[in-house]
Amino acid sequence: MKIEKLETLLEEELKDIYDAEKRLVRALPKMAKAASSADLRAAFEEHLEVTKTHVERLEQVFKQLGIAAKAKPCAGMKGLLEEGDEVLGKDATETLMDAALIGAAQRVEHYEIAAYGTVRAFAERLGQKTAVKLLQETLDEEKEADEKLTAISEQMLATVDGEPKAGEASSAGRGHASHSKARG
Repeated sequence: MKIEKLETLLEEELKDIYDAEKRLVRALPKMAKAASSADLRAAFEEHLEVTKTHVERLEQVFKQLGIAAKAKPCAGMKGLLEEGDEVLGKDATETLMDAALIGAAQRVEHYEIAAYGTVRAFAERLGQKTAVKLLQETLDEEKEADEKLTAISEQMLATVDGEPKAGEASSAGRGHASHSKARG
């Protein structure tokens, strides 16, 4: 397909995100089921409901722009979700599995943040104020989800046994410091 107008590019990007969100609606229940942390499970379940709203909001954007709400396969999201499936197949402790799930989920969030930022900018350039408002709302929610995952990860990893906590030196770093003092 030859893209000669910004309107066409916006339409193509919206179709891509539409597919991405629909794929995520199918993937989030698996991630929630695999999470051992109640906070993480709740975050995935909550984001599932928010993601369903994102699908509806995209349908509003399509309607507002006079475009049929139609998905085109999103290779980026497909790949990210395949990586997430690989994480589910790993043999790890509950806490480290949750940390890996968060990593996979945050890669998805960052992809969505980039995609929504792009289409919002295109819609703004085209003077599509209603679309801009709807897309910005979703962009803000994607950023909130990413921040929530970061907070859960930081809280969870602070309790991992045998690992240095924030602000602590590793045993190698402590050994080096004491060796330096012995020479000085």
